[in-house]
Amino acid sequence: MTVVSTTAGEVRGTAHGAGLRFAGIPYAAPPVGELRWRTPQPVEPWTEVRDASAFGTVAAQNPDMLTAFLGLPAEPMSEDCLYLNVFTPAADDARRPVMVWIHGGAFTIGSGSSELYDGTVLTERGDVVLVTLNYRLGAFGFLELGWLDEDLAGSGNCGLADQVAALQWVRDNVAAFGGDPDNVTIFGESAGAMSVTSLLAAPSADGLFHKAIAQSGAAQAIATPAEAERSGRQVLGALGVDTAEELQALTTEQILEVQGQILMAALTNVEPMLEEGIAAGLPFRPVGDGAFLPEDVLAALRSGVAADIPLITGTTREEWKLFALLDFQTVDDEVLRTRLDHLTGDADKALAVYEEATAGLDPKAVFTVIGTDMVFRHPAIELAEAQLTRSPDVWEYEFAWGTPAMGGMLGACHAIELPFVFGLSADPRLAGFLGDDPPAGLAEALQDAWLAFARHGDPGADWPRYDLDRRPVRRFDAELTTVEDPGADARLFWAAVAD
Repeated sequence: MTVVSTTAGEVRGTAHGAGLRFAGIPYAAPPVGELRWRTPQPVEPWTEVRDASAFGTVAAQNPDMLTAFLGLPAEPMSEDCLYLNVFTPAADDARRPVMVWIHGGAFTIGSGSSELYDGTVLTERGDVVLVTLNYRLGAFGFLELGWLDEDLAGSGNCGLADQVAALQWVRDNVAAFGGDPDNVTIFGESAGAMSVTSLLAAPSADGLFHKAIAQSGAAQAIATPAEAERSGRQVLGALGVDTAEELQALTTEQILEVQGQILMAALTNVEPMLEEGIAAGLPFRPVGDGAFLPEDVLAALRSGVAADIPLITGTTREEWKLFALLDFQTVDDEVLRTRLDHLTGDADKALAVYEEATAGLDPKAVFTVIGTDMVFRHPAIELAEAQLTRSPDVWEYEFAWGTPAMGGMLGACHAIELPFVFGLSADPRLAGFLGDDPPAGLAEALQDAWLAFARHGDPGADWPRYDLDRRPVRRFDAELTTVEDPGADARLFWAAVAD
């Protein structure tokens, strides 16, 4: 066992693969009691060597279907959740590149200690240090209450503030674990990628990281203060409380019960999305409050707040196929046209733009193709374009390999790339998700690109930078290719809708 000194005390790690793992290290004080809905506070130092062989409790959350589907074990949870984990080849002075993973899960589920994010393969293959972390989720991390009590202003970004606190811990401590605090890459998927994008623009995160990778998430889900207040009032109404004192007195379980009801309604009812915008499917999300986070993140990027941060952004080819499984409404031609009129203002034009891409598909499958572009691909392009106004170091990708599992129903769906990024695609436990023989070379290619980017700020000479003339996109499939401006007509269509 190896003991490492941190700013709060010593921790004892364990051998893990060919390297070391330090699990369950607290990076901030438990956000419980009076610290509920408050920004993270410094951790209380300890005097004895702290055992870091077991993961800490994960953020309080409702059960999720993905964990059950993949057969992953449920993890102990609590509001006391601000723990991180370090995977390293050695606790020496090698100053390796550092990669900090921010997990996804719609800002309501997930953890940094999930078996999906085991850092063994990445650290050994790339000689890097990997840090994974928990942050507050759902109502505990993204419920804005400043309208209720001015002392709670900013509570809607507690989850992001937790991530900043973890990055501060990395800055102050990672050198003792063999990492270089001056070469830190943040990367995340889905809500984790939306977090990455938010941190690019957050003043409190300035200087804490040096490169960023946003997988299947951009700036598409930032709530305005008015939206955040409306969500907050909905939550308090469902809880049956009127004051901050009454809210503070509720148990974790009482809050989670109502949170689960709200989330289920958001996931299974497309109507709020049609009436209020796609982000209505994320009732808990970061708030552009003008203090912790600019109200317009893309505008902040265009102003140059992250001009020195190289960026990789992209999506999977068929993101929406995962969410189509939760769309319980019968989608016929009439329903499809109604949805497209709400979302684009012109169903006829939308169907014409996608006529070739959706030829022969039923109405629900047509909506799935269009939904992928609307919710994921176009926001990723917007992010790339915003960053390009101040930095040439932008790369865009598409993960195009589709899983044969479930009769091909999932295809290249949301989150399909995660096992490849972490080198777990051959794990037999994931066969129900990836099939029996996912391409090994694809996993190696994706890892090598991410690792090269973390080391040098460039994913490889054969992957050209994104630009507004050719718009090259690296396509990760059984064979690697680079395509120029794929889906150009759809890109122009969504740009016009946004305007």
